[in-house]
Amino acid sequence: MLARKFVIFGLMASLVGIPLIYRQFQQPGANLPQPVVVQPVDHSGSPASLAEIVSDSGPEAQLLRIFNEIEANRLGDALQLTEALLRQHPNYRLAHLIQGDLLLARTRPIDSFGALSDAPADKIADLRAEAIVRLKAYHERPEDKFVPRYLLQMQPDQRFAVVVDTQRSRLYLYANDRDNGGRPRFVADYYVTQGKLGADKYVEGDKKTPIGVYHVTANLPRQKLADLYGNGAFPINYPNEWDRRQGRGGSGIWLHGTPSDTFARPPRASDGCVVLANQDLDTVAKNLQVGLTPVIISPSVEWLSLDDWTKERDELSATIDAWRRDWESRDTERYLTHYSPRFKAGRLDFAAFAAQKTQVNAGKEWIKVSTDNLSVFRNPGKDEVVVVTFDQDYRSNNLNNRMKKRQYWQRENGKWKIIYEGSA
Repeated sequence: MLARKFVIFGLMASLVGIPLIYRQFQQPGANLPQPVVVQPVDHSGSPASLAEIVSDSGPEAQLLRIFNEIEANRLGDALQLTEALLRQHPNYRLAHLIQGDLLLARTRPIDSFGALSDAPADKIADLRAEAIVRLKAYHERPEDKFVPRYLLQMQPDQRFAVVVDTQRSRLYLYANDRDNGGRPRFVADYYVTQGKLGADKYVEGDKKTPIGVYHVTANLPRQKLADLYGNGAFPINYPNEWDRRQGRGGSGIWLHGTPSDTFARPPRASDGCVVLANQDLDTVAKNLQVGLTPVIISPSVEWLSLDDWTKERDELSATIDAWRRDWESRDTERYLTHYSPRFKAGRLDFAAFAAQKTQVNAGKEWIKVSTDNLSVFRNPGKDEVVVVTFDQDYRSNNLNNRMKKRQYWQRENGKWKIIYEGSA
């Protein structure tokens, strides 16, 4: 029995890959991480239905219990839990592999994950990678007192925001908690697949997932798609204005599901899209609003305390309002201090833009500007950039207009400056 148990520990170390990470939540008597369910609000302000906020739709909790039973040498119980998982997800390949190992362990010692002699090494490596990222992400779920740095302000009618962490192969869903001043509130998290060659997309065909702030642009139903895309797809606006300025290209980046014969794909298996299990896509899809829902993709999510988040949000809010007030003042020189010397919008560089604004403002007796439905999202990455979108209502003595505007602000020498401005 002791020899057999040692072999099973070897299997577990092989599976998890980082034994200390696994063991820290496998100590005898340790409590399992519990699913977090937070009640968001829908667009009318009423509580959302439970169907929209399932916070643990993946198999991570069951996998953790299976591995607990294996470490405790209760292989029969582990096998029963694995079979229960397969009844729920018959095409879940990782569970099939664990089941095969557990059955094989009845007849001979096992010293590796995927012990069947004819198991393809590349497929085993993919499943091992999936097990690692699922268990780590489940154990490292975000705490209520921290929020993603990127979600500084959602506009009132944006019900939810999506944040993807490519390093953890995880998608986090946050609600716009208007009862608490628009604070992002954790709702759910899901395992995802990213590009075969990782993140930070640059050119067409590089098989990478982009990094940046995007929005859902369409809802493509299953009936109009090949089986590869599963239960549906939600394209996002890659490349956005900032991507194009950085020389990034490519197209066709979607959130989508898995083929009908596949429960989950390996962590790196797409051509650049973000891929969810079909049941997870169905749940997330209930909360996506075409043209509104932000999708922020980061190589590794930065978390802020609520105090630090409030400080960053207030600083940017004051900066944006100062830009608006200086525009109303008709002091063109002061107004232009909010723009970077590297500003560019279409064919206008800063010099051409400044000349145009100087000429236009010379004919104004008064200007009033309002910025409604404001959203502010920080761009992931080393460059300090924020994406600001709002409904602009411009009024003056000789011209009135309304437009949806988007600006990119970048911190230069400690101050936020507009580096791009145009219609959204």
